[in-house]
Amino acid sequence: MDPSLDPTTGDYAAGLINTLANAVYLRLMTPLGSYWADPALGSRLGELARQKDLARVAVLAQQYAAQALQPLLADGRAQDITVTTSRPGNGRLWLFIRVIDTSGQVQHFKHPVKVL
Repeated sequence: MDPSLDPTTGDYAAGLINTLANAVYLRLMTPLGSYWADPALGSRLGELARQKDLARVAVLAQQYAAQALQPLLADGRAQDITVTTSRPGNGRLWLFIRVIDTSGQVQHFKHPVKVL
């Protein structure tokens, strides 16, 4: 049984196991190409860590997240994935991810991206 990961801290979370949440978190946090067993797993979000908080960077973050989560659609674990962004101006860019799983349930995830 796998423990659930907390996307805000990266630590193990208490409670029910949500493998879709773990899959979303791992795909967003792992740098693309760095996982030895699957070079296609991961995202390019780490490239944005030293970028300025601009609208262009928010669009890139949205595209990178959608790219990273595409395999969840391809392997049938999700029916639909929508990524939106928010720029509060405090050095963080927030990704809001809406995933409809195979049973039709909607799950929401919030993922931070550090920017300058």
